[in-house]
Parts: sequence; C-alpha cells; structure tokens
Amino acid sequence: MKYRTLGRTGIKVSPYCLGAMMFGVAGNQDHEDSVRIIHQALDAGINFVDTADAYSRGESEEIVGKALKGRRDTVVLATKAHLPMGDDPNRRGNSRRWLVRALEDSLRRLGTDHVDLFQVHRPAPDTDVEETLSALTDLVRAGKVRAIGASTFPASDIVEAQWVAERRGLERFRTEQPPYSILNRGIEREVLPVCERYGMGALVWSPLAQGLLTGRYRKGLPADSRRASYGYRHLTDERRLDTVERLVPVAQDAGMSLTHLAMAFAIAHPAVTSAIIGPRTMEHLDDLLAGAEIALTDETLDRIDAVVPPGTDIGTLDMAFDPPAVEQARLRRRLPEERSAA
Repeated sequence: MKYRTLGRTGIKVSPYCLGAMMFGVAGNQDHEDSVRIIHQALDAGINFVDTADAYSRGESEEIVGKALKGRRDTVVLATKAHLPMGDDPNRRGNSRRWLVRALEDSLRRLGTDHVDLFQVHRPAPDTDVEETLSALTDLVRAGKVRAIGASTFPASDIVEAQWVAERRGLERFRTEQPPYSILNRGIEREVLPVCERYGMGALVWSPLAQGLLTGRYRKGLPADSRRASYGYRHLTDERRLDTVERLVPVAQDAGMSLTHLAMAFAIAHPAVTSAIIGPRTMEHLDDLLAGAEIALTDETLDRIDAVVPPGTDIGTLDMAFDPPAVEQARLRRRLPEERSAA
C-alpha cells in the first residue's frame, strides 16, 4: 500500500480509508466478524479508519475500539460529530456545548485518549463557525485531538472557516470529507480546488455512489440490496442508471470491474488524499482490495469524462447536504405580493 500526506499535516495515510459506517446495527451486527474485517484491512496496509458517533448510535465506534486494541498506535483514527445522538435538541450540531461532550463520548467508546482527526459531520448554519473552531481548538490544545476537519461543506463555508481561523488565531480545518464519484463530480469545480488552495486533505465518501457503481444496480433489474430497502431515490434515478449502462463497457474495455474502475477514478484526482470504502462483509473488502494496484490510463479517464463531464453531477445523493437557501422554499421565494415586475 502506498501512502499519501493528509493535506499539510505531515500525517501519512493510505489512499483507501476504511469507513466504519456499516459496522453495527445499520450493517454488520456481528461484532467479531466486523473486527476481523477491520484487522484484514489493517493487515493489507490500510492505516486510516473513519467512523462517527452517529453510525449505529455509537456501536460503530465501540466495534472500532475493540478492533484497535493493541494496534492503536499504527492507525490514523478519525471520527465525527454533529448528527443527532438523542431527542435532546442539544445532543447534536456544532456548538461548543455539544462537540466537547460528543468527543468525550467518542473517546470512551473508542477506548483511546485521543483521535487523530475530529470532524464536524455537516455544516450548522445556526452556529457561528468561530464558536465551532474555538471549541475544536481547545480540544486540540488539550491533546485530545491531533487535527480537525469538516464534512460536506460548501466551498464558501470552507473559505469562511479558513478566514475566521486566521483572523482569530484558531486551529483551521485540515481536511474536508465530501461525496465524490464518477456520478457526482460537482466538487471538482470549487470544493477540491479550494482544498488544494488551503492545503487541506480530501477524504471522499461514496466513491461507489452508494453501490450504483458496483454493477449490482442495472437498468431494468430490480434493486434488491439492503440499501434499496431504505428507499433511497438515487438508486432508482433513471439518469444515474442510464449513465451506469454507459460506464459498463468503459470498465470492460479497460479489463476491470466497474467497482475497480470507480475506486481507481476516485483516487486519481490530485486533490483527493483517500477514498473511503465501507465494506459490510469480508467478501466486499476482498473485492475492493483486489483493485488497489489499478491505475487508470489517460485514455480510460478521457472516456469517463465523455460519459460524465468534469465538474458535473448526475442526479444527487439523498444524503447530500443542501444549504437552507436551497432546501427552504421561504428563502428562495419572495412574498407573493413582491414577485411581479410591475
């Protein structure tokens, strides 16, 4: 396994990051099997593990903690906070009140005294970014966090956070964790260039487009996977399925599976440090590892560009972040009496 530098932190990480979202009740409920999968990934040279408090309500972190006993020092461990961890409205978000508590809970579940990367899982428009950065700075200075990062932030929010950190003498976001795949290339326009400009590492999630780029979802065939049962609209989006059909021959002509094409694409961008893989079974992990040595040629990348132009999205992931200005109708519609031109 080759290693890359995580932004300008000096921390070396593998191009594949093991995502732990599928360990626990949301995926693999067998703790011992999940531990074996994690150990197999580490034995293969993956040294980067990403989880979050919200994954199976803490169960994922507990499993990761079990797996890392005796191996913690060789692993770059990342977790996240922001998503709801209960009905209490203050057990979520990016406030100092919650982030400090959330980290303490995560450290307990993970069985460690620090994490290498602590990320805010989503933007929080109701919270001043200075409040968030101030709290994260104190956690770094306390030795409980080595570096801080963001996840799924718009480019404008990333820039604002960098400016606030500079003006106030606070720790700055060292990483961004955006969605990125052949089907969702929108971050190539602004997010990835901004990451490069500020020396931020990018660890991208959903490089397989929630399974669409595994070949398991094909046009005209029933979607019978676990994820399909959750009712995700992006798994039945005709535009996305049509695009998959156009990508299948690209992978075949390159002599590889669609899965391997998708993973190799995700780590080929110069701004991408690592792509997060989220295996639920040992079979899934072995298949992903089998393509680790694949490097796409310019010809294959050109063919992908012809199917999905750079900087464009084919549909959207249901769990992608929409800012309030897009999500809330009242913020994009004038009052009825103010809408006419005359």
